[in-house]
Amino acid sequence: MSSWKDKRKIMQRYDLTADMYEERYAKEQKAKYGVALENVDVADGKVLDVGCGSGLFFSEVAVQAGLVVGVDVSSKLLLKAKKQAKCFGNVFVLQADADHLPFQVGFFNFVFSFTVLQNMPKPAETLDEFKRVTKLEGKVVVTGLKKAFSLNTFMDVLEGSGLKMVSFIDRESLNCYVAVLTK
Repeated sequence: MSSWKDKRKIMQRYDLTADMYEERYAKEQKAKYGVALENVDVADGKVLDVGCGSGLFFSEVAVQAGLVVGVDVSSKLLLKAKKQAKCFGNVFVLQADADHLPFQVGFFNFVFSFTVLQNMPKPAETLDEFKRVTKLEGKVVVTGLKKAFSLNTFMDVLEGSGLKMVSFIDRESLNCYVAVLTK
């Protein structure tokens, strides 16, 4: 199956579950956000949230960050994210593919991507795109769903990215690994 067909299936799945997304995932996602933000200070930076879903992460970073941009492939989730973004003057959303982000090289200080890599046909290429839009010495924070990635497989993807590991969190209370990387 082509990568576009795979991505289209993911987009359709999230469009179908958009109405119950927060009810189903909010608690789990917020736990990941907390762990990530223990290891990253976004003060005054430009933040990209790839796979922003309904925009739950916006309230975690918008007050500290200078700019927050959320992207997702699901148009129905983006409608929810747009409502979240209206609460803040520095948050914007747009529909985009994580493998083809419509931003300049080195534009963001921080790229966060929660629960996305396992949905991508080639996670290593997705990480390359995150690296492309991150400033030198910027941070890339990604999660890897444990039921989709063994620890070794996830570490291989991270190591192949050319990014340097800042911290790696593998807590039993989380269903994901959380990695903080830098250029």
